[in-house]
Amino acid sequence: MDIILLERIEKLGGIGDVVSVKDGYARNFLLPNKKALRANESNKKVFEANRSKIEADNANRRGEAEKHAKDVEGKQVVLIRASSNSGQLYGSVSVRDIVDALNADGAKLAKSMVVLERPIKSIGLYDVRVALHPEVAVLVKVNVARSPDEAELQAQGVDVMAAMFEEASVPSGFTEAQDRSLEPGEIPADMFEEAPAEEGEEA
Repeated sequence: MDIILLERIEKLGGIGDVVSVKDGYARNFLLPNKKALRANESNKKVFEANRSKIEADNANRRGEAEKHAKDVEGKQVVLIRASSNSGQLYGSVSVRDIVDALNADGAKLAKSMVVLERPIKSIGLYDVRVALHPEVAVLVKVNVARSPDEAELQAQGVDVMAAMFEEASVPSGFTEAQDRSLEPGEIPADMFEEAPAEEGEEA
């Protein structure tokens, strides 16, 4: 379907561009959300007649988004989750979880603003994109950890999973010294104490 864009759409174009998109994308998202018009002659005339107002409204929204960006950019939220020993979460962190945490910190975001390429399924520190306007996006940090202490370490740049595996690989407890000159299965001579001489025998 050919459409006229009413705002900048990433990977498609800017205001006034006529582009071709899949019918489902146009019908289910672009048209009902007033991001585009069908590209027919009557709509082209309507768009051109209102172009200056559409562009001015967009500039105002962009200005508001740029102000909002100063309050959001660089925010860091901590989400405490249970995970397996390998760091895989029992479940995943969703857009709603991130939005709720950011809004609790005063971010004032809608779910549609958080761009999460895929759900977060393991502990770690993640950069998440927040699109406040088609032309204004910022990054926030999402710190997913099993405890506040672990979150603090991750915030300082420590890879807690690597540190945990490193610690697990160090042998603990008693280890026997090995004599590399012995044949396999041979017992070192110094492991035997000299038997005491019995009475009546010469030492």
